[in-house]
Amino acid sequence: MSYVAPAIKEKFETLSTGLQNSILERDVRLNSLQDLINVLEEIVSEAEG
Repeated sequence: MSYVAPAIKEKFETLSTGLQNSILERDVRLNSLQDLINVLEEIVSEAEG
């Protein structure tokens, strides 16, 4: 089950609903903005590949 820390929840919620769902489906723990950036980079890399 994915987790979004309260400290970055506001940033997470600025993303589109589709992107939020894609992130949450990955079963990740987002404790910092860097964690969020890392997951977004993974998604972009997969889309390009």
